[in-house]
Amino acid sequence: MRNGEMGRGYAGKDEVPVIALEHVSKNYQEGMPALKDVNIRIYKGEFVFIIGNSGSGKSTLLKLLMKEINPTEGKIFVNGKILSRLRRTQVAKYRRGIGMVFQDFRLLKDRNVYDNVAFAQRVIEAPESRIRRLVPSMLSLVGLSEKAKNYPSELSGGEQQRVALARALINNPVILLADEPTGNLDPKNSWEIMNLLAEVNRRGTTVVVVTHNQEIVDMMQKRVITLRKGMIVGDEQKGGYKYESTGISI
Repeated sequence: MRNGEMGRGYAGKDEVPVIALEHVSKNYQEGMPALKDVNIRIYKGEFVFIIGNSGSGKSTLLKLLMKEINPTEGKIFVNGKILSRLRRTQVAKYRRGIGMVFQDFRLLKDRNVYDNVAFAQRVIEAPESRIRRLVPSMLSLVGLSEKAKNYPSELSGGEQQRVALARALINNPVILLADEPTGNLDPKNSWEIMNLLAEVNRRGTTVVVVTHNQEIVDMMQKRVITLRKGMIVGDEQKGGYKYESTGISI
């Protein structure tokens, strides 16, 4: 798929994508455009890596999908919604349908593991009976059933990221966005997190991972979208990093 083309969708798919960017550009006040005429379609159940050097537009793309910022041009569709048409009062509800995992975990330091995961349910005012049922299930999924009463300071980095993943999944999102989820982890914990993301994907959640970890991208052989200077320069169904002397290329 070349930049500027939408066609029928990736790999000839005809169904409605869960994420679609149509001719999206984002300009900040100074410097080059952060994104320039970007077209992407991501379908339900896909696992997609977004890669690129610093300044390629990866962070801007995630902020647009979370509606933290708005595009300068173009349209963004997520879960059937045109993001530009969402009223400010609708944004919080929209974000509940998207799980988000960050490099720095963003756990509540004054709450234990159970309450960190339960927090996402309490925000939507779920009944306590539902929370008591779902939290243990999520902790079991990420292998932390025995850590429910521990606080973040008592956990390793890998365990903290698992808590963050459980919190992102407890509202059963259609889409999970992960921003450098292994950036602060050693290789062993990095692979454990990626294996969990793969399991989540196998259960039907669409997973989009922004990463600099070339080994993970090469080994997992998932769809890879490459950004450079705000433009898509590669979209491979089973891609990986390729190199030239100046950095990432295709």
